[in-house]
Amino acid sequence: MPPPRSAAAPPVRATVPALAAVYLIWGSTYLAMRYALEGFPPLLMAGVRFIAAGGAMLGWAALRGDPLPDRRQWLAALPVGPLLFVVGNGFIALAEQSVGSGVAAVVVATMPLWMGLLSAAAGERPGRREWLGVGLGFGAVAFLASGDDLRGEPGATLFLLCSPLGWALGSAVARRAPRRPGGLIAVAGVQMLAGGAAAIAVGLAIGERMTALPGAVPILAVAYLVVFGSLVGFTAYSWLLAHTRPVLATSYAFVNPIIAVALGTVVAAEPLRWHTAIAAPMAATAVALAVTARAGSSRS
Repeated sequence: MPPPRSAAAPPVRATVPALAAVYLIWGSTYLAMRYALEGFPPLLMAGVRFIAAGGAMLGWAALRGDPLPDRRQWLAALPVGPLLFVVGNGFIALAEQSVGSGVAAVVVATMPLWMGLLSAAAGERPGRREWLGVGLGFGAVAFLASGDDLRGEPGATLFLLCSPLGWALGSAVARRAPRRPGGLIAVAGVQMLAGGAAAIAVGLAIGERMTALPGAVPILAVAYLVVFGSLVGFTAYSWLLAHTRPVLATSYAFVNPIIAVALGTVVAAEPLRWHTAIAAPMAATAVALAVTARAGSSRS
């Protein structure tokens, strides 16, 4: 048996598929979410999605014989789940009621920049290249907001701006949560259950109700979000967050907007306005600058 690898040098055969999952699958979830919203209220849809996925992950962990989360890990999931799955994900669903999936992905792509700012607030000193990435990334969002894609949609804009901050906060808290005795899959399942329950509670509190049976397309979209977006994608993200640098784990954000804009334009015939066409590569470049700068500093 080969010796175990350290978290600083995870095996490439595991890292590459995990990155491919969060790059490609999560890039497609914005469009899937748009189709799901044709039959489900946004937060109730998020709640159903994450409770189904979280329950499946806990069941899978139990069948594998993995250790299940203890009381401390259940308590740790209480802030992580709502931050990731209500603010980080549910807010996207709320915004996509009035903006395109590609536009949403461009704004959410600023998440690693929020991670950098949170790291700075915690005492890490960002370099010049990181600050350039932060400035360019938020400049891309401001440029997008000045066009027709977000103009006149202040509520959607607010939800989209809060979403990456919530995901960054949730990811930071998750990294510091106790990791034993529960295994990675089981802990992710607990976080999803906590987030799904919170999403349903908030959705019901703001008046969301299911008034009709959803059609086939919304049901298939939710199934895709459960299986691929949550089970596959979040498992890969949790593994990356636990075994690689945070900047590598969050680097999916500079690929997702390009994929989301392309899918929204080609598959759903969403209008590709010039503000979005310019803001998407701006955001991707900004996150790439920040990620490569932090990766370089971690090797020094």
